[in-house]
This record gives sequence, structure tokens and C-alpha cells, in this order.
Amino acid sequence: MKRNLSYSFTILFFLFITTISFGKGEKEPELKVHKFELGFPCPAIPFYHFIAEIELPKASIIEVETAVNDKVLRFTDLHKENEITDMSKPAISHRPPSGYGLSQDGTLYKNPHLVGWFKWEPGKDYNITIKVRVKKNIHASKDDTYLTATKTLTAPNEVAVFDKEWKNYKSIVLSETAGLDRKSDPVEVLLPFYPDEAEHLKREIRVVSVDPATHELTEVPSQVYDIKKFMKEDDLDPDANGNPTREIPFWMPTVTARVAFLADVPAKSSKVFLIYYNNENALAKMYETDLRVQGEAPGLRIDNNKYSIVLHPNSGHLDQITLKSKPNNPLFHRMETNGAIHWNPGIYVPPTPWTHTADWKPPKNVKFMAGPVISIAEMWGNLREVPEVDASVRYEFYPGLPYFISSTSMRINKRVDCIALRNGEIVFKRELMTHAAWYDAIRDSIIIYNVAEMPDLADLFMEDDVPWITFYNEKTGIGFCGIQLNYSNAGLESRPRLLNPYMYITAGPWIYWARALSLSFLASNMQQVIPALEGNFFAEKWAYLTYETDKGDKPFNPIFYWQKRLKNPLRIRLVEEVDERVSRTVNEIFIDEGKSGWENRESSKH
Repeated sequence: MKRNLSYSFTILFFLFITTISFGKGEKEPELKVHKFELGFPCPAIPFYHFIAEIELPKASIIEVETAVNDKVLRFTDLHKENEITDMSKPAISHRPPSGYGLSQDGTLYKNPHLVGWFKWEPGKDYNITIKVRVKKNIHASKDDTYLTATKTLTAPNEVAVFDKEWKNYKSIVLSETAGLDRKSDPVEVLLPFYPDEAEHLKREIRVVSVDPATHELTEVPSQVYDIKKFMKEDDLDPDANGNPTREIPFWMPTVTARVAFLADVPAKSSKVFLIYYNNENALAKMYETDLRVQGEAPGLRIDNNKYSIVLHPNSGHLDQITLKSKPNNPLFHRMETNGAIHWNPGIYVPPTPWTHTADWKPPKNVKFMAGPVISIAEMWGNLREVPEVDASVRYEFYPGLPYFISSTSMRINKRVDCIALRNGEIVFKRELMTHAAWYDAIRDSIIIYNVAEMPDLADLFMEDDVPWITFYNEKTGIGFCGIQLNYSNAGLESRPRLLNPYMYITAGPWIYWARALSLSFLASNMQQVIPALEGNFFAEKWAYLTYETDKGDKPFNPIFYWQKRLKNPLRIRLVEEVDERVSRTVNEIFIDEGKSGWENRESSKH
């Protein structure tokens, strides 16, 4: 759905009345308003709003209340005059309700900006009132004075906003920082809702982009999943003696959900996306993209317009990938045991056989989700014959993109003594690849190695945080690259004890790269045993890219674009309306009795 909102308009100003109330008999200075208008969502104010620029008689400590058609707004932001000067970028400052409830604003304001969130409708009149309480100090007193300004604004008439049957929306500001135009970039956000406005999220949610120049709204493909409900209400009943415990709940029942959508964001810019919800009469929307999932888990087939991927029927691991532009040259392994391309996490604890997640037959837990924006296959459980170690593998697939995301983790539940602890292994049949390349941080250069002429069981070493590794075939013109997105090792009961962690390439009937976490098996003394301790946790995240090689001395050139894009994802900022049920004061639960830090605090000037 696309709504054309290109237009030019003039915001009408009329019925502007400045009044003084609560005076003491003598004339008070005026509250001057230099700008008072309705606005469209923009990166600095990503919601439908009014904005007012006011001038106080002198720099003062103030409290501000705004009302639209006599209804007090719960979302009113007070900004210093120099805080929202660039409307094309997200605002730096914001004061949430907890800020109002926990502290007093001792800032001296002279020419502040007021921004109020309200969902105006085209052609309607709105009577907006600003009431400023001018205080002698941060504490209110009977000697405070009040300045009031009221104005009626008429919303632009010949514009289309989103269907008013959708009662609520949340705002997302996406910012591009790498200097690359993003087209159909997948974005995922986690959103919270009150239960009474989130009864049918999967059919109610709509995501629209806002054109920053024309305010045009364009609906984009979206997907709702991973809905979780917390429905327990706080107990506000009096205690056993009939005394009130508290009037304000510490928490509210909440529904959370992930929403994924496809976003276009020009290079070095910010753009607003509105996520509409709360329409009980909404019909389910089916979005069409090129992402397809077929088969029965764990042995799924995933297609988009760039590749066709087959997951192994036993383990659910990457088993074959075919570039759609090179249909006669699929990539695979099938030379050893399970035969998959993707093998790890894995561990070798003799006399127990060497075991990998790719050896699952099947995984203890299998879960998959298919959708138009993201499809996910997940497997987890203990490693075969090693119940002391749990591991997980997750794949994320997207429409129109030549890569997929792989996240793996391994947790040591009870100490094991091993001679191999590995992750991040990619294995191909030897004849399918002629060269390897990677960036070497020590030499500050790209290493290119002819693996077709590499002796069997020779190793090529690289740093454990190598930014990317690739295999490619000069004859077929196909490359496969791993772009390292995240890598971490941690421990609860004890910190990890890793033996010389590194990445390496080895050749045999196959060619593979892998991460050695503790790998005495390939060290000089290959029978030495290295303990992996209880509570140790290992995790990593890779983007696996299949590409056509370039001509010339750098066949792997396509990697550089995708590495830059993947390592610089769109920056996400969520902005939400303050709901009517949000309390105006805040309670906290402290674990011990004592000072809160707010006692006798006289000012919060910044």
C-alpha cells in the first residue's frame, strides 16, 4: 500500500491569545510565543506533534503543562533552545516520565522549545494551551506565577495520514552511518505493549516509512513474531493491618514482540518509520518477497533470488549452497562423517569420539520460522555423547540478499578435559576451491594463498578476530566468505582458559577454516589435555556470503562492500508515546535500606 502525500501547504495561525492567570493584582510579564505549529514526523521529532518556541521574561526555573482541546498531554518534552536545531537527525536529549518523577528540573530556561505528541487529523481544529509555572526555586510554592498561551491550529487539510482505525503507533528512527544507500535492509526491533492494545499483533501491525521531504507514507513488508506475555499484576492491596502498601504499581502487565521490516535509508541520513497497532478490525496482511522456505525441519530448503540453500536432513546444518547466477556449480562438502559444510561448535574429549553440532541426528531441539522478511532455523541441545556441553546453531535468512547470518554458542555445564575445543568451521570439498584470502592484521595486508597446491594437513594461521576469510575458485568464478560480526568468550564460575586461540585453514580431501579455542590436537604436543571449566561460554556470529568473483588481481572485491555494510548496521532508536496509565511519580525497590542519593538535592542543572 502506498499513500501519496506530496503537497505544499501553509499552516494557519489564528485565534492567538496570550493571557495571564493567577496574578497578584499587578501586571505580569508576557509569555511570548514565536513559533506555534503542527508538525509531521521527522528524525528529530519522530511523531505527529505540535512545536512551540516560547520566550520567558527572564531566565527562570519552570514547570510546563500543555493541553490539546482541554486534555492534558502526557508526552510533552521541554528542550533548551539549542537542543533540536537539526531536524534531520535524532534528538540528543529527552526526559522520560521517570525523570519528572525522580528529580526536580533546576535548569534556567529563557527560550525553550516545547514539543507535544498528539495524533492530529487532517483538516481538524485543535485548541492548544501552554501553561508555564515560573518558580523561585526548584520547589513549588504559593508565590509562583503562571503564564499561559493559547492558540487554535488547523491541521493541513489535503494530506493523507495513516488509517485512523489504527489507534496507536510507535516510532523508529533509522540512521545510516557508513555512507551506503540501503535498499530493503532488514531491521529487527523488540517492542513492548500493554495487553489491551496487543491482542492481535500479528494481524494488526503495519509499518510505514515517512519520506523526510514530502511526508509521504509508504507501507513496507513487515513480520511479527516471538510474542511473549507477562500478565501478572502488581498487588496494591493493603497489608494485614489494613494500611495501604502503595498507590503506584511497580510494574504493569506487558506483551513484547519482535517486529522485522525492510527499510530503504539513503546514505548518511536518518529516516522515520512508524509502526501502527491496536486495530481490532484489522485483517491479516500477507507480504510477498522472494524469500521461500520448503521442506520439513531440520532438512529445510531456503531460496531467495540470490541463492538456494539446503540444510542437512539429520543436523539442520548448512549442507549445500547454490548461487542462482551459477546454477551448475553448487558448493558442498560430503567427504567426511556428517558431510555438512558447517560443522561447529565441537569438542574432542577422548576416549569419547570427536563430536560436532553437525553430528546431531537429529538435534534435541529444532525450531524454525518462515516469513517474508526473515526466516530462522534454530537447533540446540547437548553435543552427542558429551552431556556436559550444550551448544546451539541459529541461521537467519533474508529476501534479496546474498548472505545469511549464523550464530553459534557453546556452554560448558560441567568441567571436561579436552584436546580440541573449536567453533566457526566451514568445510568444502577440496576440488571446489582454488584459493583462500584473508586480511592479516600483523602484516596489515591481504594474504592470497593457492590452496589447490597446498600440502595435505598443512595449516595456515590467522588471528582469532580476523575480519573476514574467503575461499574462491578462479575457474568457476564462485566465492564463499565468512565475515566475522561478533566473537566473545566468557565464564561465570571461572574465566575461560584458552590455549592460544586462533583461526586457521587446513587442507586434505577437503579444505576448511575453523576457530581453535583450545586445540592442543594441532599443537606440537598433540596429546596434552586442556580443561574447559564449568560455566565457560563461547559465542560468535558470522555473515556467510556467496558471491561471483571479480576479474583482476582481487577476485574477492565484492566482500569489501558487504563487510562495510554488515559491520555498520542501521542505527535504531525507538521513541514511544507516554501512555495515560503511566504514573506521574516513580517508586523503586531498593535491596537494602539506606539513602537513595536524592535526599536534599537542590538542583539538577546540567
